[in-house]
Amino acid sequence: MVFQNYALYPHMTVFRNIAFGLRAAKLPKAEIETRVREAAAILELSELLERRPAELSGGQRQRVAMGRAIVREPEVFLFDEPLSNLDAQLRSQMRTEITKLHQKVRTTVIYVTHDQIEAMTLADRIVIMRDGHIQQIGTPTQVYEEPANMFVARFIGSPAMNMLNARVTTQDDRLMLALEDGTVLPVPARANGRLHEGAAVVAGVRPDDLFAQRGSAVGEGHWPLPATAAVVEPLGPESLVHATIAGQNVIAKAHGRDVPAVGESLTFACVLDHLHAFDAATERAIC
Repeated sequence: MVFQNYALYPHMTVFRNIAFGLRAAKLPKAEIETRVREAAAILELSELLERRPAELSGGQRQRVAMGRAIVREPEVFLFDEPLSNLDAQLRSQMRTEITKLHQKVRTTVIYVTHDQIEAMTLADRIVIMRDGHIQQIGTPTQVYEEPANMFVARFIGSPAMNMLNARVTTQDDRLMLALEDGTVLPVPARANGRLHEGAAVVAGVRPDDLFAQRGSAVGEGHWPLPATAAVVEPLGPESLVHATIAGQNVIAKAHGRDVPAVGESLTFACVLDHLHAFDAATERAIC
């Protein structure tokens, strides 16, 4: 197990911290020496074996904690939010280190985290839980593209999926999602046969599938939603544009370095193939 707070013995050197479990198991000294130095080499700690925890950075301490687990040669690792005590830059670096470590040792890792970026970047399979109950199990791509319910849809993805209250209606013999202000969206083709007129639903669209643009013309497979920029967050190659649609806050992405102005009238182009619908009562995914 690798703990959130490292749980290192402050009076022991890095070598002795890593070797502690092996010494407690009374393994031969030569085997302890070999295992510790092999783990230290994998974790790039070979030059730090005589230092104490107080002389290490947060990332180095976390690697010592991982080394202590590696030398036990377990069948399964349990990582309990190991990066939550680190700053953002170090967390990013340690995610890469953990990925490299897993590629080397090829041992099953159960990784517990509240950080959806860690889950998406590190996992082969994700188990999303809420109040002790499993909400969905799948690959990162599956839980991102096919969320089982609104909780999963909001949890996975940053910024979170936009949610718009709607009701199914008919327009020109076609089922549409009517928002609370009268704005309409087509019902996704993959929802055919799953929705009926009058049903209360929640339409979901990720900011990655909602593009803020000037002008009302949109490309094939997109649907226009008129919006006025309320808050703009420039991120360099793109910007996050906040607006209110049907009385609800919506975030879209504007690509490029030409940042929209606050108060500017825009069109949010929605990618219809990536539009989701959830049952308003159960919050379960319809499509």
